[in-house]
Amino acid sequence: MELKGRSLIGSQEGAATRDVFYAWNPRTNEQLQPAFYSASEEEIDQAARLAAEAFATYGRLSGRDRAAFLRSIAEKIEGLREELVERAHQETALPKARLEGETARTCGQLRLFAQVVEEGSWVMARIDRAQPDRKPLPRPDIRSMLRPLGPVVVFGASNFPLAFSVAGGDTASALAAGNPVVVKAHPAHPGTSELVGRAIRQAVMEHNLPDGVFSLLFDRGTQAGISLVKHPLIKAAGFTGSHRAGRALMDAAANRPEPIPFFAEMSSTNPLFILPGALRERTAQIAEGLYGSFTLGAGQFCTKPGMVFLPDGESAHQFTSQLRQLVERADAFDLLTPGIRDAFSASIRARLQHRALRVVAEKPVTTGKAGAIVFETDASSFLKDPELAEEIFGPETLLVRHSDREQILEIARNLGGHLTATIHGTEQDLHDFADLVSILERKAGRLIFNGFPTGVEVCHAMVHGGPYPATSDSRFTSVGTLAIFRFARPVCYQAFPDTALPDELKNENPLGIWRMIDGEWTKEPIAAGHLTAVR
Repeated sequence: MELKGRSLIGSQEGAATRDVFYAWNPRTNEQLQPAFYSASEEEIDQAARLAAEAFATYGRLSGRDRAAFLRSIAEKIEGLREELVERAHQETALPKARLEGETARTCGQLRLFAQVVEEGSWVMARIDRAQPDRKPLPRPDIRSMLRPLGPVVVFGASNFPLAFSVAGGDTASALAAGNPVVVKAHPAHPGTSELVGRAIRQAVMEHNLPDGVFSLLFDRGTQAGISLVKHPLIKAAGFTGSHRAGRALMDAAANRPEPIPFFAEMSSTNPLFILPGALRERTAQIAEGLYGSFTLGAGQFCTKPGMVFLPDGESAHQFTSQLRQLVERADAFDLLTPGIRDAFSASIRARLQHRALRVVAEKPVTTGKAGAIVFETDASSFLKDPELAEEIFGPETLLVRHSDREQILEIARNLGGHLTATIHGTEQDLHDFADLVSILERKAGRLIFNGFPTGVEVCHAMVHGGPYPATSDSRFTSVGTLAIFRFARPVCYQAFPDTALPDELKNENPLGIWRMIDGEWTKEPIAAGHLTAVR
């Protein structure tokens, strides 16, 4: 497929503006063709207006039709697999095998959301039938269900050019819920974004959907994103990226005349606790697993374990020695962009100047690469300096040695919000540190036992979220089918005639979905002749 470098505004293409940028190969530092053109303010407005017009139709589309549309997108992406993987490899330096897996994950989550909306029970239909004879006042017939919000803005992420990008989880869940989507492509991989965007647009056309169901806008900087979030016709946004950018957009969404929900995944250091029994029994195994986790994807995963807490003593020394051997044998890494590489280097230089830190493992690298590095400090120093808990995006982690149980509990109580928290322990460890689990439930969205946080399964039960600053709203997840609830709101229908109700709330339950009727979940229809309104 020929890349044109123009924004996709419904079925139209954007103009060749003066604001031109290019993708770069981070491995070779070569400029990639073609040129890409930032969307103008007029094009941003046009995309938002088309999305608002499309909502009137797409928001009422049946779950079956939305499911067919989502499956069609997945099929078209799979048809581009070879070309897509090659372009993403050039733009990100990520291994082709990783990108093959990410393509499969992207298509898999589209199909998973298709299953959810086709089955239909996700709308949480509730019916409280009329009680005309109730004293002292009769009760009217009251029914409610979830309805889509309206046009949604999605921001592509730098570290997942497919699974958290143009057709990633935010787009899939927003489209599944019945919302048109405007994607702001990440400037680090615009060619990958265009390929996927054209696949989605083709699916829109083949399913005879309104033009504005999907648009893709390019921008070399941040202005398009800010303009989209502030646009009065946009009703929600999904973002994965840095805390600085996420917070700026979050504030813009909140400061609108009509504030909108902004679902941001922003920053997480993902604490990992190694308890005494586990450290004694599985020193080498845990060290090897930790190394693989904090260097996976060159340490550019939002679930990277960036701080590790372990008891001081001989086992800790053995653990550090094992980790040092793994780091020193490692290859150097290519990071996603020159900007990410520069930020990583700056963060490492700052830590090297910190008096309370020392390097316990390091891989020397040549210019343009990043080497794995492990710092170490003690619990008292960690508690005194909140900056030591901040995320460093890249192949780095911090070991924190503590002296006793109370010290590790104090550390846990002082943690901010994270996407994950991991415990390595034995059954006796869990008994001795039972209150640690209770504390971590309030600090993270996903708790892991005897595993590692990298690798997020796309399934119904997954929670990829957490208290601030990990996300903007800890009640929701950006991975798994629960993500659909971000882009819907409850609407109540009181005393409506059956013929005027959505199919999900009709007496006969034509869709055969699970509904709560008078407090009990059932798929049964409401018996004919039952009063549905006060007379």
